[in-house]
Amino acid sequence: MEADSRSGRAPVSVVIPCYNCASTIGRALASVAAQTWPPEEIIVVDDASHDGGETARSLEEAAKAHGLQQVRVIHLEENRGPGAARNVGWEAAGRPYVAFLDSDDTWHPMKLAIQLGYMLRSPAVVFSAHRWRVWRGKGETAEQAVRDSNLTTRVLRARSLLLRNVVSTSTVVLRRDIPCRFPERRFSEDYELWLDLLLRGYRGVLIERALAYIHKAPYGEGGLSRGLWSMEKGELETYWRLFRRGQIGCHDLALCAPWSLAKYARRVILSVVRRVGS
Repeated sequence: MEADSRSGRAPVSVVIPCYNCASTIGRALASVAAQTWPPEEIIVVDDASHDGGETARSLEEAAKAHGLQQVRVIHLEENRGPGAARNVGWEAAGRPYVAFLDSDDTWHPMKLAIQLGYMLRSPAVVFSAHRWRVWRGKGETAEQAVRDSNLTTRVLRARSLLLRNVVSTSTVVLRRDIPCRFPERRFSEDYELWLDLLLRGYRGVLIERALAYIHKAPYGEGGLSRGLWSMEKGELETYWRLFRRGQIGCHDLALCAPWSLAKYARRVILSVVRRVGS
């Protein structure tokens, strides 16, 4: 499958869940507008923001500023969390592939050209992800990506992912027609979906190149306790739900839960160090 010759656009729907995101949505949309192979469709799901209309105004201004006529905005009547918001966008998507971008992250300008191009050449791959890095004030240009175009990939394995989640939601592109969806809960809903896909036998691949940027520390941002324990409980719940469905066994659960708690302890320590050093 190639780009639509009439539009020159990538056959992908970009889904961006958004909640009180007035300060970041413009930056996220700018990174989508900068794609060397722009998407055919952008769906922003406003998860019942309550900021006096600031998010809605920022969305409208950003879309106009970047000439993004293909932006659709879906407003939810109640706040349901990022998993539910992504599912709403996924269901509304009209293109054969769906790419997810969180409203406070950004993409490398060749993200879609590289990642979707790879998936179109590899039809057995149902979903793919790639590396990311923390934004340090300057990203790579499209020209730099071309000069370093030799891509390496590795197949994602459920056993490895159970011990270490290397998949960030803003790096994922998947086929729209797969029957799975994000669990509608607040934490670790994305991690559960990636594991569910792999354990069902779907093929996933990690592209060993950083094609996305996050604009804050990956955990512990803003203080020691912000979200850390909630994230940990979400991860433990993921293991339990997979066990209850028979997708992992007792041995897996006995291995993963203590390992997850050990990683949580490490994050707490690193967050303390970060806070003391700031």
